[in-house]
Amino acid sequence: MTGRTGLTLAGLAIVLVVLWANLRPWWRGDRDPAKLKSFGTGSLLGALATMCGGGVLGWLAGCAPTLANNGGGKGVQGVTGQTPQATVTQGALGQLTPEGAVIVFLVFCGTIFAYRSAGKDERKRMVGGIFCGVCLCLTAGVASALNWVPDLVNQGGTVLVDGIEGAGLL
Repeated sequence: MTGRTGLTLAGLAIVLVVLWANLRPWWRGDRDPAKLKSFGTGSLLGALATMCGGGVLGWLAGCAPTLANNGGGKGVQGVTGQTPQATVTQGALGQLTPEGAVIVFLVFCGTIFAYRSAGKDERKRMVGGIFCGVCLCLTAGVASALNWVPDLVNQGGTVLVDGIEGAGLL
């Protein structure tokens, strides 16, 4: 996470608003887990983006907290007259291995395919999920709770490579 912008309290506020806007209709409705698919897909990609040191996903992980901080700062100041500039304690999920990067690439491609075939509302939910996934995984609490994700992704990549190599395909 070196060089990445930390999330301010105002930035956290706007992220929580986006999270609430996506989870509230589901909670008040029939709570069908399938209705969280688009938001969850985006959140997964957002979380994985925080593990990327560069590329499109690394860039996205660097931009999202800046957008949250700017938008949250303006929103909180406009409503309350105060701008909470204190930063939330930063966290990081971990580092990708080359094998794990293949898994993240496949998730990225799957998310793009899902986005292209989704309707307008589902696309909005995906983008909201990416935004929340990135921003929340840059906090110490969420990063700590999800500290198993990098190992899972990296090991999944290793299993994929070992399976392909063991099958004589590579």
